[in-house]
Amino acid sequence: MAKGQLKKLKAQAAQKAAAPLGTRAPIATPKDDEERKLESILFGTPYVPSAAGNEMVIDLGEEEDDDTEGGEGSGEGAGGKEMEGMADGDLFYVDEGESGPKDDAFADYEPPASDASDSEDEGEDAGPSTSAPAPAPIPSTSAPTDRKRKPPAWSDPTDPTLLIPLTSHRSRKLRDAPTETALSGPDYERRLRRQFELINPAPEWASSARKKARQANQEQEDLSNVVSGVLNRGSGGRNRVIAQGTLDISRLPDANVSSSATSSSPIQSLQFHPSPSVPLLATASSDRRIKLFTIDGHTNPLLQTLHIPALPPTSVQFHPGGGELLISGKRPVLVVHDLQSGFTRTSPRGLWGATFGGANGESGEGMEVSAFSPSGDVLAVAGRGGHVHLVDWKAGMGQVIGSLKTGSGESVKSLWWDAERVVGMTGESEVYVWDVGERRCVRRWMDEGGGYRGSGRVMGGGRGYCGVGSASGFVNVYSSQHALAESSTTKKPKPLKSIANLKTPISLVKFNHDSQLMAIASKEVKDAMRLIHIPSLTSFSNWPNAGTPLGTVTSLDFSPTGEYLAVGNTRGRALVWGLGGYRSQS
Repeated sequence: MAKGQLKKLKAQAAQKAAAPLGTRAPIATPKDDEERKLESILFGTPYVPSAAGNEMVIDLGEEEDDDTEGGEGSGEGAGGKEMEGMADGDLFYVDEGESGPKDDAFADYEPPASDASDSEDEGEDAGPSTSAPAPAPIPSTSAPTDRKRKPPAWSDPTDPTLLIPLTSHRSRKLRDAPTETALSGPDYERRLRRQFELINPAPEWASSARKKARQANQEQEDLSNVVSGVLNRGSGGRNRVIAQGTLDISRLPDANVSSSATSSSPIQSLQFHPSPSVPLLATASSDRRIKLFTIDGHTNPLLQTLHIPALPPTSVQFHPGGGELLISGKRPVLVVHDLQSGFTRTSPRGLWGATFGGANGESGEGMEVSAFSPSGDVLAVAGRGGHVHLVDWKAGMGQVIGSLKTGSGESVKSLWWDAERVVGMTGESEVYVWDVGERRCVRRWMDEGGGYRGSGRVMGGGRGYCGVGSASGFVNVYSSQHALAESSTTKKPKPLKSIANLKTPISLVKFNHDSQLMAIASKEVKDAMRLIHIPSLTSFSNWPNAGTPLGTVTSLDFSPTGEYLAVGNTRGRALVWGLGGYRSQS
């Protein structure tokens, strides 16, 4: 070969850029007869058939010298140049064998490329679903997803009866166990959904939204569990049996410890909120202020103070629903404070007639003797001349729906409710039991040791018991089953026991929530208070003792769960004790 030709070949080889096989554009091939006929029809060119007929000729485009390696007639060289412009994917063909007819149920389903069962199921024939009777379904072991979905708008009643065989190589990928041969309609849908979510996982924003929703639901559930546990404290405490003899009791900070430095007015009345989940205590003092405290056993913070200049309060009581606070005194008006809105309203003077007092309000009787029904729908208020007025609390505090009256005309000193009946006691220790629905007296009897003016002082009731305090210092404890049952006779019931621990007139009788404890007190002398163990009808020997700072007791109350005992005195202190037998339950 000449020196010039060798240089020319080297220059041409350098101009050709190295590229992977198949990336070059394929070499243009000559037109066949069909293309020529189509051009003749479309463009009107004369049709000239090719001389070679259907033979395809590959034009290499550049003549090679006869002196190149392989020669003109070399078959190997010719074959290599024929496939020079083809891509790798066109050079090879993989024969996968013939496959049988595919199940129509899986025609649109594309399994994941990473499934390991592809290699072992390739080439196996899949029989049609109608060629043989469907085998018995095997119970699905797949559990539904934990995610809560919306219920479907419509469901096909025939879905549960469908049987989809798992015989084809694609349907076998849905099996959870090798022994599964068929699936029911709902299970088949669930498996397909699971397979789809494996191939196309949920986007990150959707997963985050579901996670937040689950966390919110969990927090709400935890809160509900906590509230349920708090509300069930009372029921748990009722199962606790308090032993007689000594009482597990401990002194706690005063309820008004945060405000005792600014006010020392005597406590006239106090009461706990009826809900166990609301540790709230209301106190009324002679400086005409109502204070609300949170009782936590440590700091007892002050929540709110109400000043009522027009009414010296002698009684505060919460509505059984817990949303309102009723304030009353020796004037013929009622003050109601809404705990949620903070709004306070006052009943008009003389709204219910002249039976509640005189024109000036001070000379007549007030409305401090009152009691809500257990449902809170009716308020019973003691008036003049032995009247007891029934107020429809749902319609408003000024709507009187009926009145009851004692036979002797003696004024009522105490009121409390026993289910749907009102129990009242006069100043002569005569007890009346009225049926509110029938507006009639169903039982009337005289307390043992009473019968004279001024003998009856106070009466209190609990679950299955009632206690009557007299001017002589005795407290007679009766069984409600015998003392309050409807009867046509006026025979006096016999008390279970007469408690004679105090020697001065009784001013307070209070039972706790399960009637295992009864507190009695007298405001005539200092430290005149006792706790009575009702099952044994005995007092506790260890409380109160010489070091108990009771003072002159003016009011007392138990918390709804029984874990706290609050005592108000004339020194303006709201003392608090913790009852260990009930506190261990909460």
